[in-house]
Amino acid sequence: MQSWRRKALWLALLASWLLVLLRVFPLLRLAVPARPWAGAPQGWPRWLDAELLQSFSRAGELPEDDPQPPHAPRGGGHCDWGACFNVSKCRGGGLKVFVSPVAGPISDTQRGILASIESSSYHSVSPDEACLLLLLGPEAPAGECSPVPQQWNGGKNQLVLSLHPALCPQTFPPGQAMVAKASPAVDTFRPGFDVALPLLPEAHPLRGGAPGQLRQHSPHPGVPLLALAEERGGWRVAGADSPACPWDGRCEQNRGPEQTPLGATLPNATFCIIPGHRPEALHFFQALQAGCIPVLLSPRWELPFSEVIDWTKAAIVADKRLPFQVLAALQEMPPTRVLALRQQTQFLWDAYFSSVEKVIHTTLEIIQDRIFGASAHPSLLWNSPPGALLALPTFSTSPSDFPFYHLQRGSRPVGGFSALIWVGAPGQPPLKLIQAVAGSQHCAQILVLWSSEKPLPPRWPKTTVPLTVLAGQRKGEIEVQRAAASSRSQFQAARLLPLPCLLHHVCRGSAQQVSDRFFPHRAISTDAILSLDAHSSLTTSEVDFAFGVWQSFPERMVGFLTWSHFWDEAQGGWGYTAERANEFSMVLTSAAFYHRYYHTLFTHSLPKVLRTLADEAPTCVDVLMNFLVAAVTKLPPIKVPYGKQHPEARPPLVRIQAPGASEQQPPAQDCINQMAAEFGYMPLVSSRLRLDPVLFKDPVSVLRKKYRSLEKP
Repeated sequence: MQSWRRKALWLALLASWLLVLLRVFPLLRLAVPARPWAGAPQGWPRWLDAELLQSFSRAGELPEDDPQPPHAPRGGGHCDWGACFNVSKCRGGGLKVFVSPVAGPISDTQRGILASIESSSYHSVSPDEACLLLLLGPEAPAGECSPVPQQWNGGKNQLVLSLHPALCPQTFPPGQAMVAKASPAVDTFRPGFDVALPLLPEAHPLRGGAPGQLRQHSPHPGVPLLALAEERGGWRVAGADSPACPWDGRCEQNRGPEQTPLGATLPNATFCIIPGHRPEALHFFQALQAGCIPVLLSPRWELPFSEVIDWTKAAIVADKRLPFQVLAALQEMPPTRVLALRQQTQFLWDAYFSSVEKVIHTTLEIIQDRIFGASAHPSLLWNSPPGALLALPTFSTSPSDFPFYHLQRGSRPVGGFSALIWVGAPGQPPLKLIQAVAGSQHCAQILVLWSSEKPLPPRWPKTTVPLTVLAGQRKGEIEVQRAAASSRSQFQAARLLPLPCLLHHVCRGSAQQVSDRFFPHRAISTDAILSLDAHSSLTTSEVDFAFGVWQSFPERMVGFLTWSHFWDEAQGGWGYTAERANEFSMVLTSAAFYHRYYHTLFTHSLPKVLRTLADEAPTCVDVLMNFLVAAVTKLPPIKVPYGKQHPEARPPLVRIQAPGASEQQPPAQDCINQMAAEFGYMPLVSSRLRLDPVLFKDPVSVLRKKYRSLEKP
């Protein structure tokens, strides 16, 4: 009897559980995602009935299980990159831009845009040869808008660019044209097709630009936590204990302890609270320059260059409806995270926003990346120093090929170095120098750039490394190679290459130009280059130690002889000198290590006017190369010790001429001022550091020292 009751009780319990399961089964299966197929990316589950659950996320925030097609345009247009841009016109020479004539008076900003494009590698003088036609947007207050250009063609392969909000309505719809506009609204911006620009102030520098205003990367105890953007302009500083109401309308009675007027320098705060409506886009630009971490409250405008810039590394996007949660999150943010965000703001400012020229070049580089497709810049090059504008994709798209990313990747340059010896007048072959350099265990090859009008010598020293001689001739370039294993003293082979004059020079005779020493010759097979002059005098120990130092700092120049620049307050100009002092800012390329990528930058990135200046005054070549490396790295060169056998390389001590003087300075005397004017600022950085070997000149036994010959008299 008890057994029957026990069975009946179990049956009743089972029936009740079955009824419960049948009732809630439709609800249970809502959260069960479909079984993913093999290799499918895992994401959030797809709810089968969204009406039963309240959504706390916006559409598009959560990733889907399967890859999604590109976003459709949000601005009512139907254009995307594949449909409204003819990439086939850019296959030949990459992105070439023709600027359509501007109707009416040209503003200073438009004149700066034209100058920056004409001096760049993007410029094309003919609309038939260009694959992109650029139309400058209206900026005239009188209402003189730019008419439709003759080659409009419905806007296909056209770019309408406006750095400032248009003061007169556009007289034509963009159609199939790309629009590069300052702070475009989110609902009208077409992702992947349009380009979002920053909202620049009226007096923004056209070239160069001021550096970031950040004085310290870590928050100081006395520094306010918040800077609040005012609707009428300016900023209001608030501490960590201020009420969390700047963006919900409850602060009308308490306006904060400190206010700054419109246009004033941004206070030294850690976070800048910026409302999301479009007039506050200029506050975002100011915060970026000051190194104040922008905290955007539900922005309604597209962030500048959001297609390539990862703004999660430099800014914070928060919901304006959660003020107390946002304030608590800012107060509890780790110092390491704050440091990383502030450093990224300064990098982005300097790389892409500090001048009108950088904004224009960044816009064109984004379009060129779309053309290149798989050969475009990876995200690391856009979001890591020195930036995509200085990491040319024509050189490589792999970060390991550039000298800037070894520290992030935890690697060092591999392989040896190539010795590049420049031989000018009087054309004496550097026989002893070749033997000393070839004796280095790290030397991979020796290249001699013969720039003298004298004929090549019949005999060259025997070396254990390949020896290549490049000699400029009227009909081309003769390359004479000798195998390292050859036992003969004569060259093994000689061949004539019917090449035209080198890239940016006009044929002016048999000798090469001075700046050709920095041409990216295909014969260079290593990352490291040891640049030498025929009159240089180095020992094998000096070469080995300097190369070891360069391997630890591959992005910088490592040299033996130094110069220093100075500012002459009385004359109002720059000068440079070779007087021995504890401070220096340049190393001579007559004996220096650097990465071969700087040859590519020197040839393809520098304006032609600077290369011409270097050809006219040979002394300026060293200054220009140091300008280039310092502008890219923001770091000084490194000095290493050398023996007393080195000749003193003395440039002329520059004397800046007083204003009103009739006599004009020669190019060699004034090239540093011309270069500073072309760059827009002075990029050179001074240093007092010299790296010596361990136990260098210490009173210990010479047997304990690795580089013993460095201390020989």
